[in-house]
Formats: sequence, structure tokens, C-alpha cells
Amino acid sequence: MTISKPKILLVYTGGTIGMVKDAESGALKAFNFNKLLKNIPELKLLDCEIATVSFDEPIDSSNMNIQEWNKMANIISDNYDMYDGFVILHGSDTMSYSASALSFMLENLQKPVVFTGSQLPIGDLRTDAKENLITAIQVASLQQNNKPVINEVCLYFEYKLYRGNRTTKISAEHFNAFTSPNFPCLVESGVHLNVNQQLLLHPRDKELLVHTTFDDNVAIIKIFPGLNKNVVEAILTIPNLKGVVIETYGSGNASTENWFVNLLEQAIQKGIQIVNVTQCSGGSVNMGKYETSSQLKQIGVISGKDITTEAAITKLMYMLGQNIASSDFKTIYETSLRGEMN
Repeated sequence: MTISKPKILLVYTGGTIGMVKDAESGALKAFNFNKLLKNIPELKLLDCEIATVSFDEPIDSSNMNIQEWNKMANIISDNYDMYDGFVILHGSDTMSYSASALSFMLENLQKPVVFTGSQLPIGDLRTDAKENLITAIQVASLQQNNKPVINEVCLYFEYKLYRGNRTTKISAEHFNAFTSPNFPCLVESGVHLNVNQQLLLHPRDKELLVHTTFDDNVAIIKIFPGLNKNVVEAILTIPNLKGVVIETYGSGNASTENWFVNLLEQAIQKGIQIVNVTQCSGGSVNMGKYETSSQLKQIGVISGKDITTEAAITKLMYMLGQNIASSDFKTIYETSLRGEMN
């Protein structure tokens, strides 16, 4: 009996990985992904079938927005039954935001969606693009008993596959540009692909639901010594503001000055959802551990626990777009929906 090879759809959205140097001028130009196998013959060695699709107008990831996330989600939805896995080529600057957003958009996902990119263009002599691309496709094509091994949105970069909504970009220069500060990698690439099976998500056997309604009436406030009342008040009184992520110190600590706590309390009473995340590179919010976070807990600030800022803001936009009752919002937010928090 002949077993069919896994079918992988490669989705190019833009970014450095899709650039090659012109041999004569040295200038960077867009890579034609329809000629992928011709330009990267190593892909023929992979035990899968590869098809490609590109945004009509590929974008720099700095221009990423909700509309572009919807394009990605719709491509996956439209092709979901025809392919066994998806690899999304994306600029690295906002990749963690996009991977987080797609994780919330794709409910009951039972196939791999792997984001990858590169620090150097695919045609550069020292590029990291080929290894990232080849291994991302290989990871997306992993199967056991004719079913995908990975069933979630991930990010592959520099020999490691991470849960997408657990990642953050940490370097603009090094090949290991991403880290997952509070959750181990799912797969590590070496001589073999070492899969941490116990860490993988196992979604319910239900139909894929695609949520494309996000609410962008949100803001992020990074707390710092010297932050003044006028700035905080100006942000919290923005017309139509519905949610704010505040990046606090340590385990969720912030100023106990009356004006600060009062402004947050007034915002919460108006229905604005306030989420507390730590600005530390790792660790978790634990409101009430110190006096400097007890007041935040008392007024109803939402604990982001060990969520990244990227996942916190995209989860906030996603949940606000679902018109969840205000009385349930805090409880649902503090619950892990796609493995984004412990």
C-alpha cells in the first residue's frame, strides 16, 4: 500500500527571507516563490509535497496589522482540508505578535501552522533562511499514525520550535533571534528532531473555527519611574478605549500613589479591561505578593500571569472582538485558551 506524502502549503507574507541579491547590482529584490524547488533543491529531499502561495502585495512585517492577520487566517481556512500543515514566511520584527494572534484566531486547530523567517536574505552567502525554511517544513510534515504530530501555531528559528504565543524577539543581529522565556521549546533540531511530546497541545476533535474579529481599541502602558499623571490620564481617557496592557515591575508591582490607583479604578469602572504583565524578560505576575500590587488586585486588574506582552495584547484584542460579557472577561482572560499562560 502506498502512503501519500504530507502536503504542506508555504505562505509568503513578506520579510527578509523572501529577498535575494541581484548578482550584478547587489541590490535586494523579491524572491519568486513559484520557483522555490529550483532555487532551493534541498527541498526535494524532504518527504512531503510543497505548494506555495504569496500575498498579492508582500509587506514588511513592521506594517503588520489585523487585516493582514485575517489574510493569513483565511488562507489557512480556505486550504485547511487540502493540506496537512502550513508554513508562514514572515518578517521577524512582528512574528511573535502574528504567531500569538493566529493562535487565538484558529480555534480547534488540528494541524501545524509554523511561522519562520530569517535574519539574512535567502540569497545571502551566510543566510540562516535555508535552514529555518527546510526545518520548518520538515516539522510541519511530521506525522504519527497518519496524523500531524504538531497541532498548534508555532514559531521555528535557529534550531528550535517554540509555541508561537510564548515567544518574543530578543535580538536584531543574532541568528537566535527569539526566545520563549516561560515555556520550553517544543522541538529541538540537531542530528535528529527531538520532540517534547509531553508539551504539545492536544486539541479537541472539533471543527476548525476561525475568528477574524479583533478590536484594536487598546493600548500598552510601560510603567517607569517618573511616569506622570497627565500621561496616564490621557491614555485612559482616549475615546472608545476598551483595553490596556500595563507592563509593571517584577511580579506585577506598580506605584501605590493615589492618583495612579484611582485612574486605573475609574477606567475599570467605565468597563475598560486592564491587564497586568511583567516587563521582566521572564517570570510571572503574582498580584498580592507585595503591597505594591495588592491595590491592583483589589480594584479588579486582570492578572496576565506569565504571558508575554505580544500574547497579552493580541489576546486582549481577540477577546474584545468576541463581545464577552464584562462579568466573565477577567475569568476567561486569566484562563489559558491556547497554551499562552501557565
